[in-house]
Amino acid sequence: MRLPRILRLVPGFALCVGIALTASLADALGRSLSGGLSLDALVLAILIAAAFRVVYEPGARLLPGIDFSARILLEVAVALLGLSISLQRIAEAGVGLPATIVGVVLVSIIASYVICRFLGIGRHMAALIACGNAICGNSAIAAVAPAIRASREDVVSAITFSAVLSVVVVVYLPLLIPLFDLADREYGILAGLTIYAVPQVLAATAPAGLQAVQIGTTVKLIRVLMLGPVVVAMSALAARHRATPTDDAVPSGWREALVFTRMVPPFILVFLLLATLSTIGLIPAKIAAGAVALHKALALVAMAGLGLSVDARLLFQISGRLTLAVTASLLVLVAASLAAIRFESF
Repeated sequence: MRLPRILRLVPGFALCVGIALTASLADALGRSLSGGLSLDALVLAILIAAAFRVVYEPGARLLPGIDFSARILLEVAVALLGLSISLQRIAEAGVGLPATIVGVVLVSIIASYVICRFLGIGRHMAALIACGNAICGNSAIAAVAPAIRASREDVVSAITFSAVLSVVVVVYLPLLIPLFDLADREYGILAGLTIYAVPQVLAATAPAGLQAVQIGTTVKLIRVLMLGPVVVAMSALAARHRATPTDDAVPSGWREALVFTRMVPPFILVFLLLATLSTIGLIPAKIAAGAVALHKALALVAMAGLGLSVDARLLFQISGRLTLAVTASLLVLVAASLAAIRFESF
């Protein structure tokens, strides 16, 4: 029974691999012709895949493999990146960086909600946009929706826009490097504070180098860890928090642990575990180097899957007020992040 399931992944996965190889070749050709200046292969994979999706709608035969690439491979790629991150260096930065991340997230949630309500958007949709914008896009929207009893229409609209806009941010955020004269570390912090999904930080920071990738991913992961507390807070504010029958039978101590594991994706826990093992020197250098190389290959295929999962045409089906609200919320997040980078020393 397992073999047919695996075989169903092959067509879509093969398409993602083909797009990934095309992006890699295009990146190499672009760097050769321009003297080293080119969009990174990860960004090209998203753009090529999104363009392919506009021309050709993937059928049922391709969808399982595309979904596998866009979700599972992304998570594995991010988890493997933990082997290149030193938790010791994060600890040496003190409490300044985590405190700044918390501050930016809170400012973004409040500002986004106020903007949405000012533009006449309903409170449920406003809450979804605010949390998705401030934390991690689709994952935050999906987690917050049940807590505030948002309608399916609100959830679909919010996730659709988040998926499209996240690709736009990944492509255009590197333009801020020369505009604001950002160092690699500063740009990594900016990417980690503004980009919606953890894996997409890889695409946006890759052109700036390994340091930007490392700090950007770390900042983003700290930001994602706020999802649990924010969902609990939204539940309390909405007065909708109710224990499930299964939870009632679980001792309170284990109940909190179950809530934590539901709010924090397993691949983040694996990332932290690998980062810990790498920090204390339990991972041989050759294995770590091989894992990082595998991470790059998987991330490239995963970005192709991500691009194939987004229909850019849906952007034109969303109302102007929602477009304005989400765009303004994102600009507030970027402004708050830039202010934090300029006025804080990490």
